[in-house]
Amino acid sequence: MIGGAAPRARALVLCALVLATSTACRRGAGGDRLRRGDRLVTATISDPKTFNPLMSVDSASSAATGDVFEGLVRLNQRTTLPEPMLASSWDHDAEGTTWTFHLRPDVRWHDGEPFTAADVAFTFDAIYDPKVPNSLKHVLVVGGTRIEVEIVDPLTVRLHLAEAFAPLLNSIGFAILPKHLLGKALAEGSFAQSWGIDTPPEKIVGTGPYRMMRYVPAQLLQYERWDDWWMHDESGVRLPRIAQQALLIVPDQNTMYLKFLDNQLHYYAPRPEEIDDLRGRAQRLDVTLERVGIDTGMLFVTFNRNPAHYLHDGRRDPRLEWFTDPYFLRAIAHSVDAQSMIANTYFGHGERAVSAISPENKVFYDPNLEPYAYDLERARALLTEGGYVDRDGDGVREDAHGNPLEFDLSTNAGNQVRERLCSILKEDWTKLGLHVNYRPLEFTTLVEKLSSNFEWDAMVMGFTGGVEPHNSSNLLRSSGNLHLWQPNQEKPATPWEAEIDRELDLGARELDLETRARHYWRIQEILQRELPLIQLVRQEQFVASKSYLENFTLTVWGLYQPERIAIRP
Repeated sequence: MIGGAAPRARALVLCALVLATSTACRRGAGGDRLRRGDRLVTATISDPKTFNPLMSVDSASSAATGDVFEGLVRLNQRTTLPEPMLASSWDHDAEGTTWTFHLRPDVRWHDGEPFTAADVAFTFDAIYDPKVPNSLKHVLVVGGTRIEVEIVDPLTVRLHLAEAFAPLLNSIGFAILPKHLLGKALAEGSFAQSWGIDTPPEKIVGTGPYRMMRYVPAQLLQYERWDDWWMHDESGVRLPRIAQQALLIVPDQNTMYLKFLDNQLHYYAPRPEEIDDLRGRAQRLDVTLERVGIDTGMLFVTFNRNPAHYLHDGRRDPRLEWFTDPYFLRAIAHSVDAQSMIANTYFGHGERAVSAISPENKVFYDPNLEPYAYDLERARALLTEGGYVDRDGDGVREDAHGNPLEFDLSTNAGNQVRERLCSILKEDWTKLGLHVNYRPLEFTTLVEKLSSNFEWDAMVMGFTGGVEPHNSSNLLRSSGNLHLWQPNQEKPATPWEAEIDRELDLGARELDLETRARHYWRIQEILQRELPLIQLVRQEQFVASKSYLENFTLTVWGLYQPERIAIRP
């Protein structure tokens, strides 16, 4: 959650929401028009829906305000650990239930008013207000209750939690808002409507490094450096280095790519199909193209284990036995042809996925996991050991009761990557003697099947990923409504799901980072053994940047120290 509302959110939008952890810092000369003046130009897809960061539910809105506001902390994109922003330091008691944040004394809002602890308390009040719908409200419920905020003095704020909550620092990177400007709206119940896109941009007041100055719908947003920003470099020079920024608004990524080729953008995150083309143009465009990491999200195939789906006229459908059988599931895991998937979906730019947590998550990824090797002979042997053989010679295996292994495979129609993955899976599953009916679904239908009527067999799905593993609890916890294979369990249906629940609880309370990481390593090991989510592949991420950008480092988590980016004259 740290990066969600922190400065430079628009960097994530430009980079198709995910880029990498190694640096992309460049030196060199160039001669195009982007170098005239001290202005950085980036792009986003679609107009913002709001200028109120707490009400933002779309990436374009987050991008529009990402440099205007700041949180108490932000994510260090290299270490994936929180670092100070509006809070210069913090400490907590031995139990981890009382956290004290010491605020910077030299911070002012863009209208000149001082930033104080009252603004922090006000922002928490807005988050918890029942008239203010927002995604943070549920994240900041600890031990079943809200976090209580105490104003110790104008520059000290204390958070009181019902129980220890290790994800706290990863959950409070959201934008802090000005009480003196929005307090009245919250009191009158109109906060949710405040700072819409009809608000004059200069009226949007934050503490961040840039002030919003101009908004032209469907064209651009313009920003100017806040000259009284609190941060300085090691030489005492006030940051940020770049005086102006422009965020171009484009209708789609094709247009964004064309603008980059036309020297209208300073950097761009290419899609896999554009990488070879960019390599051929790099010298002429005066850009450097570099691989910077691997996707932080996950793509997987999962099977429906919900008993309610398999009861018909009092009889249990045999598919439930297949989809919970270790022989069947391990055979499926050995049938993931990652090489073909990467070649056909990512034009060769990808890696086999092993875990629900990306390798880019340096703290919580379990490096000891090994993928199931692509081995159709081993998969056939496992099916045979499990009692699945072709008893009538029709090319389709039957279970011990003579039921043919036939089921549906679905994904959201129109998602070309997932549709290609389904095609490859079906081809190999057919070779194994499985009868697979591929049924792509409209997205609304897919959501209904997953969350309402539970009428599905196998599904290729994907989720975005973040630094904080606790944010996956709704997927991994047995009672979670995103626990796809069997949601909303009143109690864990299996011992291994009960163990995951325990590890999630322990991980959320453990304050020692190394010990905490071991709980999530254990969860990954259980998932690798029980296979409720069979991981497929992850896309490699690249960045193309103008050679004259200095101190430019883009990661999968966003820009690293973006305030230090400069344009060489």
